[in-house]
Amino acid sequence: MRTPSQVAPRGIVTDLPVLLVAVVWGSSYLAVKHLATPATVLPTLVLRFGLVLPFLAVIAWRGLRGLNRGEWLGGALLGGILGAIFLVETYGVVHTSATNAGLIISFTMVLTPLAESLVGRTPLPRAFVAAAGLSVVGVGLLTEGAGLRAPSAGDLLMLAAAGIRTVHLLAMSRTKVLRDTDPIALTWVQLATAAAIFVVVSPFAGPSPWSLAASYGPGQWADLLYLGLFCTLVAFLVQMWAVRATSPSRVSLLLGTEPLWAAVVGIVLGGDRLVPLAFCGGLLVLAGTAWGRRAVVPAARDVLEPLPA
Repeated sequence: MRTPSQVAPRGIVTDLPVLLVAVVWGSSYLAVKHLATPATVLPTLVLRFGLVLPFLAVIAWRGLRGLNRGEWLGGALLGGILGAIFLVETYGVVHTSATNAGLIISFTMVLTPLAESLVGRTPLPRAFVAAAGLSVVGVGLLTEGAGLRAPSAGDLLMLAAAGIRTVHLLAMSRTKVLRDTDPIALTWVQLATAAAIFVVVSPFAGPSPWSLAASYGPGQWADLLYLGLFCTLVAFLVQMWAVRATSPSRVSLLLGTEPLWAAVVGIVLGGDRLVPLAFCGGLLVLAGTAWGRRAVVPAARDVLEPLPA
């Protein structure tokens, strides 16, 4: 039997990388705001995915060769949904603050078990219903800003992105043909499908990806490399490793700290300012999502988040 001193180091070794992924994902919203504008969202996504796909293809090559027709089609379908997530979420980020974006998107943690319950016709614990209500109130207060007003376009887009994330998670968990598919290969198919959609649509929205890349300075290239390599490629690989080293529930709970880091980075580095009402709303969102994650049934809590925008 192992002593606590023997167990603790392994916990630190497995938990710390996952926590760092949560920090990286939380900081991604500010990086997106530095890099993209409303006119350059699509070409920015083309560049970000184009940077990641070749590296991931090398890692996923063996799994890709083993995919059957159904798995390719299922992965492509999920890729279309994932592309919608990235598109709506990125547009949302550029139209609101990094803090609001990170906090509002965490509403996915409430919507997913709720949707799973409706689809499966299974009741949810009363504690979860209370937690969901707390999160709804929090989002309402957070989006009020300096006074009573309608939420901004960016806030509404982030709420829509949370809804699409929920659809993606349900589709992933309920697509039978993909249940035994290599996760790295499946992720490559999804990202490649989303990238193909962005490439097709980008000529009709903003500058070309190549001209945008040529206009980048050192700071913008640093943001692009950070988003592509660290927030997408490295984060995904760490998540896959951690799920096997610990458990999906443990990883999911650690990644659930993402909105907290988004708020910290947005306020400390991005200069975001929350008035008292919005600050209280942010706290309620964090409290509601954390409470809801612990109150919901384990099976729903074990579903991992898709890659963030």
